[in-house]
Amino acid sequence: MRLKSADKRLWEIDFLRGIAIILMISFHFIYDLNHYTIIYYKLWTGPFAIAASITASIFVILVGISLTISYNKRKKKIFRFQIYKRFVKRGLKLVGLGLIITLVSWIIIPERFVIFGILHCIGVCIILSIPFLRFIKLNLILGNMIIISGLLLRLMTFDFQYLIPFGFLPPNYFTIDYFPLLPWFGVVLLGIAFGHLLYPDGKRRFHFRDRSSLGLSEKICFIGRHSLLIYFAHQPVLVGIIMVFMFFQ
Repeated sequence: MRLKSADKRLWEIDFLRGIAIILMISFHFIYDLNHYTIIYYKLWTGPFAIAASITASIFVILVGISLTISYNKRKKKIFRFQIYKRFVKRGLKLVGLGLIITLVSWIIIPERFVIFGILHCIGVCIILSIPFLRFIKLNLILGNMIIISGLLLRLMTFDFQYLIPFGFLPPNYFTIDYFPLLPWFGVVLLGIAFGHLLYPDGKRRFHFRDRSSLGLSEKICFIGRHSLLIYFAHQPVLVGIIMVFMFFQ
């Protein structure tokens, strides 16, 4: 969630989100190079897979932290119902954008189209997190339980498909973008807890020098502030670059 004026932003959140976006784009670029057989690299095992999981975890945990910051900043200024309404609208918007990706991926790569990707997941998690926005200990406990449950589900398969968004996978299921609620809703809950611990009342508990206007930091923060737009635009740009490269080979 974002504040309206840039001077009220917490630059370190934008910076971390920008780093996560850069890492995500790098991963997707290597994935695309593999897809078009320009290079051959094992994406789903080893250090690269670990780095991808860490990148996704940073991005998703920032969702929870940002929710808490936004909630704490507004709870004394407007009614909680208005805050919850804002979050529901935000969540539904992201789910709607996720459905666009579902449709486009189904047209382009029907054998691996996106059923429940990161935008679907974040949108649903924002809505599901509303009853948990006030808690710290509960979110720490419940978040870890959900994460463990999700990791255990990865070791199993099921003979049905209607619970794919929750992490119950049928055999031989594969998609290009998959973020099930188990374990990722647990990561959001941990983010909410950390948000309360690090940013009570929406303000830093610690002293942190503002480096948002310094060279590379400024560019990374810019990316973090426009993460949704960049997420939507980056794949067409990457594929376009690859198409140009292949055309001149």
